[in-house]
Amino acid sequence: MYRRCLAALALALSFGACSQEAAAPTESPAEAAAELAPAIAPVTPLDYANESHWLCRPGRDDACAQEASVTTVSADGALKFEIFTPAANAPIDCFYVYPTISQDASPNADTALGPEEREIVRQQLARFGAACRLFAPAYRQVTLTALYALRRGEDVATDRELAYADVKAAWQHYLATDNAGRGVVLIGHDQGAGILTRLIASEIDGQPIRSQLISAILVGGAVETPIGQAVGGTFRTLPLCAASTSTGCIIAYSAFRAEAPPSGESLFGVATTTGNHAACVNPADLDGSAGQLSAWLPAGRALFEDMAPPPVWSASATAPIETPFVALPGLISGKCVEQGGFSYLAITVTPDLADPRADKINGDVVVNGTLRPLWGLHLIDMHLALGNLVNVVSTQSAEWRNAQTRGSALPPDFHKDQ
Repeated sequence: MYRRCLAALALALSFGACSQEAAAPTESPAEAAAELAPAIAPVTPLDYANESHWLCRPGRDDACAQEASVTTVSADGALKFEIFTPAANAPIDCFYVYPTISQDASPNADTALGPEEREIVRQQLARFGAACRLFAPAYRQVTLTALYALRRGEDVATDRELAYADVKAAWQHYLATDNAGRGVVLIGHDQGAGILTRLIASEIDGQPIRSQLISAILVGGAVETPIGQAVGGTFRTLPLCAASTSTGCIIAYSAFRAEAPPSGESLFGVATTTGNHAACVNPADLDGSAGQLSAWLPAGRALFEDMAPPPVWSASATAPIETPFVALPGLISGKCVEQGGFSYLAITVTPDLADPRADKINGDVVVNGTLRPLWGLHLIDMHLALGNLVNVVSTQSAEWRNAQTRGSALPPDFHKDQ
């Protein structure tokens, strides 16, 4: 039970506070969360007809229009610069909910957007503009300030229902005014993944709108499936993605270093329901990369105060890296591992003595100079497979649109009476 409460604390999910009463094993995590949510008065969500409540919408010079170029450092140390240009007429949409990032002093964020919200959109979402029109609502999330206070054992009156109500209202506004039958990918990390998990379970799973769900990328969250099965658990009808051509499916994982696996009270990669395990889908298997991760890492510190500073990416480079991202092809691989009751994406960095690139990557949580291994590589969950994920979404987009043309967009296991 302690582990379950730690996970809820770490993710700052929208499911309500930890309870000392465990959920019945037959319940899905979403159902258990709904039962545990505190009984509070209905909240009034933001009005998403107001453009200022969106970080990203198509056709605007907004957070998603920031520079998202990458410097590739090859195995011989040479640097190659790529200027990123989003697709002019992307055929599908991506709807993104950002992680716990607000530095507002209040338990829930206010409606004024700060540099941290803009930067996380650049770091996690902007590159999906190669495949999607981008939609990113602002929402009154549980803040970093509140999360730090909770970690110190303080009693903080966070309102997770407010955060969820905002995202649900943004989703409904998007469907009513922007979607027009287009396919959509849902993307979330950490608190964003938790809120989208709840939204999918209540508003999409088993509903007609499921036919427009291309996939959901729910990283660093709490998606569960029965052990040995690809469907069930958190979602009734949505399976885990088995290939880049799979649609109507879920991609989920939490990352840890292979040499520092989760153990004891680690915060991610663990199921809370008996008979389930945490979902792990390796994007580098889906796109045919045989486990080789196309990581686009933050070239700098990426505003996370708790992340260790970046290494010198190439000892032979004569010019500094000035792009937001750095890519290190062939250096990083991932593998889904089941170990000690955890299911996670194990990250391996394979240095070569003749390779002048860094033989390590940053991403660990460090507080006051002390490594916090319970978090794993949570801060860079998305970055580690960002290139693979964009490739997968592009392939899924083509597959979904082909199915639409054939008149068979619904997966074969889908029944409208579910």
